[in-house]
Amino acid sequence: MTINETQDEIIDEFALFDDWADKYEYIIDLGKKLKGLPEEQKTEDNIIKGCQSRVWLNARFENGKLLFDADSEAIIVKGLVNMLIRVLSGHTPEEITAADLYFIDKIGMTSHLAQTRSNGLASMVKQMKNYAIAYGLKA
Repeated sequence: MTINETQDEIIDEFALFDDWADKYEYIIDLGKKLKGLPEEQKTEDNIIKGCQSRVWLNARFENGKLLFDADSEAIIVKGLVNMLIRVLSGHTPEEITAADLYFIDKIGMTSHLAQTRSNGLASMVKQMKNYAIAYGLKA
């Protein structure tokens, strides 16, 4: 699936819920499904700066595609990063750097997250795009 197809799928999933309590529950469920990272990848180099909770992001480049894995101490943050991984992982650096991540606004995340969580979400997106830029230069 393309990045936009995956975003549209997430928007459709969130449309099934009438209120934000249910949407938060869904994000928590997504967090529980994130496989996380092995301890040896939870390094200072993999910590995303600007997040309230500690978030680790690992990127690897295989067959022209960038693959992401992540973990966090906070379950809701794990859900947020799980959505980002679902949208961006498995695409080329060029696709990732060009991506307009409209699903974040469409599902209401920007208006329903606390300012610190919104800043953290922006930091996660920025780091994933930075990896894409770096790996794109190497490709």
